[in-house]
Amino acid sequence: MNNQAGRHLTDQQRLDWLRLIRSEHVGPRTFRTLLNHFGGAAAALAALPDLARRGGARGATKVCTQADAERELAAAERLGVTYLALGEPDYPVRLQAIDDPPPLIAVRGNRAALALPAVGIVGSRNASAAGAKFAQMLARDLADAGFAVVSGLARGIDAVAHRAALTTGTIAVLAGGHDRIYPPEHTELAQALLANGCAISEMPLGWEPRAHDFPRRNRLISGLALGVVVVEAAKHSGSLITARFALEQGREVFAVPGSPLDPRAEGTNSLLNRGRPL
Repeated sequence: MNNQAGRHLTDQQRLDWLRLIRSEHVGPRTFRTLLNHFGGAAAALAALPDLARRGGARGATKVCTQADAERELAAAERLGVTYLALGEPDYPVRLQAIDDPPPLIAVRGNRAALALPAVGIVGSRNASAAGAKFAQMLARDLADAGFAVVSGLARGIDAVAHRAALTTGTIAVLAGGHDRIYPPEHTELAQALLANGCAISEMPLGWEPRAHDFPRRNRLISGLALGVVVVEAAKHSGSLITARFALEQGREVFAVPGSPLDPRAEGTNSLLNRGRPL
């Protein structure tokens, strides 16, 4: 994949990349291995069925067809979504450096936000008034200082952080497709942030987010950012998964202390006491 660094894919190469990453049993790491081994996505696609048979797969491996990929690209274009490939000039530099960067990210909105230094702000969906107020102040101050605010468009702290940075640029990382905003009541917020910021996803259009898609999304929140601030997190909060990814990716991790009597602060207080998630 290194030979693509700083270059734009051709339309056919982009189509082949989309077909490969949408094929069965191909994730970011497998994609990279296949591309490096075969020298290109087209050759990797041709080899997939035989590789699956030799690997003991039962039945035919589902390879994304050219027609399916073309339909996704056409639907994306109608939504104003563009696909950035790993190694292309506009692909976020920090995201490119993680262990398993998405080969393609679907971007909608103002892509200039991806070039800004960024800080992730995450926290409880059931945020306290004090937690929401702190997240709002922090996001606004970071935005005023020239940082993009990255979060996951979730209820609570995420939504507060996005709203506080609407006028300067905020990045929403989606767990599903661009046409499947979750939660649905944040569809207007997702639309509002596109003027100065953007929404990104590695998932196909039409993809309804499932439970295991949210941790996958969280690695992108931390991967885009220089550091992550956790504002309220219970003991088993998904925000702590983001903090764990941030630590693994060599990012800075910050936590806002809370009342020892508030279960919403148990995870953040533990981060401060232990220096890592529980």
